[in-house]
Amino acid sequence: MSSVKEISDSAFETEVIDQEQPVLAYFWAPWCGPCRLVSPTIDWAGNNYSDRLKIVKLEIDKNQASVSRCQVEGVPALRLFKNQQVVASHEGAITKQQLQTLLESHL
Repeated sequence: MSSVKEISDSAFETEVIDQEQPVLAYFWAPWCGPCRLVSPTIDWAGNNYSDRLKIVKLEIDKNQASVSRCQVEGVPALRLFKNQQVVASHEGAITKQQLQTLLESHL
């Protein structure tokens, strides 16, 4: 069972911005081929970093306010929030090693 939580625009402020611990927001779409490749890596991160990081995912078609707020231009997209600010972002497919490096440099 993955510790990645699916949220919507209405929960973005509470689940991402208002959190004490860092939060990785994963933007995806069911029609996105690269998202299907990246999703298992996001689940892996959720299982391996849950003690230091909260991971949420948002489907872009249903959550346009969050997409706009985070300036997501393509999927898959990642935004790492720390102290209410985006400290890292990535758009496009990402490997497990690349994600690990990104997370380790900010946690």
